[in-house]
Amino acid sequence: MRRVMLLPSALLALSACTPGGGAPPPLAAPFEPQVGFSPGGLADTISITALDRLPLHAAELIAPDGAVAPANWIDVNARPRAATGQWVANSPWETALAGTGAAALTSPNAEANAALRGQVQVLAVLSQAEIPLPDPVAYRRDWATYRVRLTFGTPPSELESRELAAPAPPPQPAAPPPIPAPPPG
Repeated sequence: MRRVMLLPSALLALSACTPGGGAPPPLAAPFEPQVGFSPGGLADTISITALDRLPLHAAELIAPDGAVAPANWIDVNARPRAATGQWVANSPWETALAGTGAAALTSPNAEANAALRGQVQVLAVLSQAEIPLPDPVAYRRDWATYRVRLTFGTPPSELESRELAAPAPPPQPAAPPPIPAPPPG
């Protein structure tokens, strides 16, 4: 009886998450693209991640003299999704893969072993790009005068361009201490 009472409240909670109980609304306003250097990544490559209603069409680094360095690759994922939740302890697939050891985790009560699983899907386009620095030394010296231009859309429709400040270069690694000279002798 208790399970029957929980079902209407669970359905009410789920329908409250979305207007009219249907699919969630699409992304209304674009998020600010993230432009920077990947921690632990290459120090001469700018990484770009954008979540927008339009796909990233082009990414360029604009130098103070007007020279343009294009992205060497762009990856676009329309409506990315991810699995969420927990796995069932007595799943036949997991017990077949894990052998008899997983059988010890199961109990005779199937309801006690049940777990939630779900998927999250973003109704937007996730775009990623990388721009290699044409001259890392010049960039490190004048990075504040560089710009990053992102172009969103799919031709032949109209394209949207946005310019962002270039990211600060990652800190230089500390120089190793000098090796002491051996004592005379």
